[in-house]
Amino acid sequence: MDTSLDQLYLRLYGDPVLRERTKEVEAFGEPLKDLIQRMYEVMYEEEGVGIAAPQVGSRQRLLVLDVPLEDGGEFRGVLVNPEILEEEGKQKGEEGCLSFPGIREEVTRADRIKVRAKNEAGEDMEFQADGFLSRAVQHELDHLNGVLFIDRMSPIRRRLLAKKLRQIQQERTATPQ
Repeated sequence: MDTSLDQLYLRLYGDPVLRERTKEVEAFGEPLKDLIQRMYEVMYEEEGVGIAAPQVGSRQRLLVLDVPLEDGGEFRGVLVNPEILEEEGKQKGEEGCLSFPGIREEVTRADRIKVRAKNEAGEDMEFQADGFLSRAVQHELDHLNGVLFIDRMSPIRRRLLAKKLRQIQQERTATPQ
């Protein structure tokens, strides 16, 4: 693992790790399971539905989700080395991000996607997602590529958020970890 467990905490906007492309996971075992467990802990502490490894300071290509579904169920899972194989349609909806506390903005994403990934044991999987699950997967996968949801906003919206973004950066540097 690239980071010790005591260094795995929520990273806020301005942390350089959020802009880095992650590395493929090659080793499946206890260190990876420990990282996954810590990611779930941080996600639930922050009341999120998904979190990507860079958001806790890890440079591994990994995300975890616990997304409510329209049918009342949930999608809870780990996606290791995920990739989108197909995209279809468009949806526009409000998104937030744990690394951007207090900011929620409209973002356009694909409505339906087909995803290939490995689970935490290294087994291959493929699935289709639509609606909110599709949005969540795309949001977290963006993190793995160093793309933030503010990058999906119009330049005008980013300018309007500039003061709030500066505040988040100042909080990040002022908060001892």
